[in-house]
Amino acid sequence: MKRIGLISDTHGFLDDAVFRHFEKCDEIWHAGDFGDRSLSDRLADFRPLTGVFGNIDGYDIRSIHPEFRCWSCEDLKVLMIHIGGYPGRYAPKARILLHEHRPGLFITGHSHILKVMHDPRLGCLHMNPGAAGKQGWHKVRTLIRFTVEGSDIRDCEVVEMAR
Repeated sequence: MKRIGLISDTHGFLDDAVFRHFEKCDEIWHAGDFGDRSLSDRLADFRPLTGVFGNIDGYDIRSIHPEFRCWSCEDLKVLMIHIGGYPGRYAPKARILLHEHRPGLFITGHSHILKVMHDPRLGCLHMNPGAAGKQGWHKVRTLIRFTVEGSDIRDCEVVEMAR
């Protein structure tokens, strides 16, 4: 069993509250738009970090985080890419990766819109944690915490932080 803290679109801002909210997490996953290497390093120093680069990220982030990742957490196959869309409106590259890898969990960022929704056509869960940074049009900064046990996703919690 692993407890996951999911974050995205920090754009160079990392609220200290993130560390409190992820205190009981085993790992942190970042779905892109870190903003700078020091933010990535702070998260990685706190908990094991898995991330992908976003469209605003420069070479400092792209040199350590790939465009997409596909891996297993427990018995759950996970696919993460920053610009991926959502069920019924996947980005072209995401659509190809989804059909190629067939994950049980598909994670994206980019939109700054929190979404947790099942895709019945692909049989996977889609998560976008919204945005945890201050830059963008969102009014509430959000994170997601959840547990992976075997191939099941449990105890999903949305954390809202003030803008």
